[in-house]
Order: sequence, then structure tokens, then C-alpha cells
Amino acid sequence: MITAGYYAAVDWGTSSFRLWIIGEDGAVLAERRSAEGMTTAAKTGFHTVLDAHLAALSAPAHLPIIICGMAGARQGWKEAGYLGTPAKLSAIAGHAIAVPDVDRDIRILPGLAQRDERHPDVMRGEETQLLGAAERLGGGRHLVCMPGTHSKWVRLADDTVEGFSTFMTGELFDVISRHTILSHAVADADAFPADSPAFAEAVARARENPALATNLLFSVRAGQLLSGTGAADARACLSGTLIGAEIAGAFTLAGSVDGICLVASGKLGVLYRTALESQGLAVQLVDADEAVRDGLSAAARAIWPL
Repeated sequence: MITAGYYAAVDWGTSSFRLWIIGEDGAVLAERRSAEGMTTAAKTGFHTVLDAHLAALSAPAHLPIIICGMAGARQGWKEAGYLGTPAKLSAIAGHAIAVPDVDRDIRILPGLAQRDERHPDVMRGEETQLLGAAERLGGGRHLVCMPGTHSKWVRLADDTVEGFSTFMTGELFDVISRHTILSHAVADADAFPADSPAFAEAVARARENPALATNLLFSVRAGQLLSGTGAADARACLSGTLIGAEIAGAFTLAGSVDGICLVASGKLGVLYRTALESQGLAVQLVDADEAVRDGLSAAARAIWPL
């Protein structure tokens, strides 16, 4: 039985669940991961899913729980709402909501909302990654990239989120590669290496001419028909075009910044780092898992000080 736990931290996504039990010294004492994200938990029961994982770790009954992500969505466990930008990251913990009618202290962190009629935007879960990453950045103005199905680019000034932009790059890549004419170009493609020349060239072309993005996408198929471009290079071109257009859009909105931070992990992190560095941009990398854990820890310390 885990007796020295300070709190349990949960990152509850749409399709994933991650739980860590954290000690008073900040060390991870135990961990659980599953595919029981919001979609599954909404059917099974959020309390049921959480209790099963805590029981598997023999977590003590008094252990408080801090949660970020889709458990706080409107269709989640308990809606946690949004803080409007500009928003101080240090204010996030103070707006956590308590889950009622449960046998332990469970808090869910809010998301962030950009209530701009011309550029409305929302995030849920990434604000906690920001909270964790910001501790490593120090002061100044930073452009923070958090790639994913819906990539977030955040304009961060010291502790304040001034604004952010969401790009549907990951979702578009999936849809285009499976449900458009480009599905023929990338069919049965092997994974391409991050240092693929085809990828770097596509990033550069799209960043230089983002208005031509849909034309550049069609050229992936045309190049295959006319020049025999292989499926792996076609996949690299598709990915590079979408990421290059994303980078162009993010920098159009960013203004002047002191640094660029990439909060990512795994293959996607390598791909975005390569794309940014291929454009001559210096990047500070923060592991996404560590960032969300650090953000949850910062919130927990604020809510339940030792």
C-alpha cells in the first residue's frame, strides 16, 4: 500500500487516461495509464474508472486528486469552465472546481478561452502543460508550441497567457491521407525519417507561401504521377506542407518573442523540432509528460500546501 502519497495527479484526455501518485518530495511513487479517456469514462462512469486505478495501486482513502483535461469538459465528469485570456497561469489552481458527492477531495482544473469574436479559441489540458513548462522558461515573451491532433501555439509573457491559436494539423493530416485523392499517393507508405529532405523542403515551401497550401497539397499527387515520387516521400511532403503552413500562421499572429518553446514528446516532438530548426529557429524542448505532471504538481501545491 502506498502510504506516503501527497496527492494523485490525473491527465484525462479524450481517449487516454494517465495517473501518477506523487510523494511530498515531488517524486512519482506509482503510475497508471489506459485508453479509458473521456469517451469511455462517460459510459463507464468517471468515478468508477478513477477508483479502479486507485484501487489497483492500493492508494490510501484520504489521498486528494488533481485532474486536468477532458474530465472538466461540458460532456465530462464535472464542467470546470474556462479562464478568459489574458490569463495568469498562477490563477489556474484558484479556479479549480470540486467534484461533489464523492468520498475524497477531487479537484478539476479549468481550461482557457480566447473570447475574441474574430479569433475565438479554447484549450483544455494544454493550460496545465503550460503551467509546468513556464517554470523552466523564466521571464520574457515566449511562443509555446504544443503539437497534437489540434496543435496549440501560445503567446506567453512571463506568467500571462496573452492569447493562443489552434491549428487542426494532426486531424487534417489524418483526413487528407485517408479520405482524399492524396490517399493514393501515400498508400502503404513507410514511416519517413524526421530528417527527410522531402519533409524539410515541404516545410520551407509552405512557410514561405502559406496561401498556396492547398495547391502545394495537390502537387504531392501530381509529383507522384509525373516524377514517380515514392509513397514515403509523398507522406513526408504532406506532413511538411501542413506543418509549414501551421508555422507560418503561428508566426503571423505571434509578434516579437524572446524564445520558442516546444512542449512535445515522441516522434511528433522530433518532427516539429526538425521542422522548426530547419527554418533556422532555435527551440527549447520541454517533454510533454513532464510538463503536464509539473503543472498538476504546481496546482496541487497551491491547493493543498504542505
